[in-house]
Amino acid sequence: MTDELCARAAALLDGPADVSAHRETAARAVWSCLIEPGDGVAGRLIAAGGAARALEVVEAEDRGHALAAGIAARDWTKALERWRPRADAALIRSALATAAAADIRLLSPADPRWPAGLDDLGDHAPPCLWVRGAAGALTRSQTALAMVGARAATGYGEHIATELAAELAARGVSIVSGGAYGIDGAAHRAALSASGTTVGVLAGGADRAYPTGNSELIGRIAASGGAIVSEAPCGAAPTRWRFLQRNRLIAALAAATVVVEAGWRSGSLNTAGHAADLGRPLGAVPGPVTSPASAGCHRIMREYGAQCITSAADALELMGAAPTAIPTGEQSRTDERTRVLDAMSFRARRSVAQIAQLSGMSAGDVQGLLGLLALEGLVADGGGGWKRIPPDGDRA
Repeated sequence: MTDELCARAAALLDGPADVSAHRETAARAVWSCLIEPGDGVAGRLIAAGGAARALEVVEAEDRGHALAAGIAARDWTKALERWRPRADAALIRSALATAAAADIRLLSPADPRWPAGLDDLGDHAPPCLWVRGAAGALTRSQTALAMVGARAATGYGEHIATELAAELAARGVSIVSGGAYGIDGAAHRAALSASGTTVGVLAGGADRAYPTGNSELIGRIAASGGAIVSEAPCGAAPTRWRFLQRNRLIAALAAATVVVEAGWRSGSLNTAGHAADLGRPLGAVPGPVTSPASAGCHRIMREYGAQCITSAADALELMGAAPTAIPTGEQSRTDERTRVLDAMSFRARRSVAQIAQLSGMSAGDVQGLLGLLALEGLVADGGGGWKRIPPDGDRA
């Protein structure tokens, strides 16, 4: 590994680090370019002596070291065959240069912001993460909920995802999802509307918004204190395999996983399987028994023992929080919504602080409820403050 690659990788680190740390992080960036996500042979080799040493072993084709790391001879031979075609310094330089241009940072396990939940993946953990946005958002795994579901979601599914994500985000729960259409997008948008934190995990490079139709959403996540993250290097295309492997990161980054809506063979069941393998709590939202869009949710309730999730309180309980952390009665929610709406005007715009003062609630609770009410089309923020929307929908 050249000093040039170390210097390029060092430029993607936050804060000072010694030369050995630079080399180790650079080596992990190289590894992410060499391997496909979830490569257990690479994971064992890196665990045996570090990423930089593992690259030296590969360069020397040191079979003895590989055997000492617990890698079978046949697996070692096949791994070298996989990695050789990608051992192209130009490709690695390109990934590092693209990351620098897009303000994408490198995060390694040595960084205090590294999400500890990924360590539960063992040899299949990523060697590093490429992060766009706030890397600190990844440290909240104990207060994070993975929310996933169908891309071709129904109105019912998107409504439930919006309600759950907004209410949880308003109360400090970080929402982790995959940035896709349907349930993923609804969950991310709801968290942002509630001024909460959300993390999008991509199957391709963090520089490539996918799907492209969600480019604006992905940009908002990165700019709002959340994070867009990938284990694939910049420039990497999303592939079916990478989507499947991406799902293990979604499950590992959260304290629990909830499937909101999924068909019988939905990819969301793959995420549920990873959560179950990791021993993470798993929940699912029920739907009409006649709806194919909810067949996957009913399936994981039966086959994985997923808990039935019908409210944000259920989701908090799944994560291990006290169920009383969110008012469970409809009357409590109605009272709070009524107080906020009563403190607002159809004509005059009011700030969050003014609404909080008039309603006798905290500014944080008001902000969260305003996000929910905005999603329901009952209030609007025109930049100069919030006001109610008349029943006829006139926003003038």
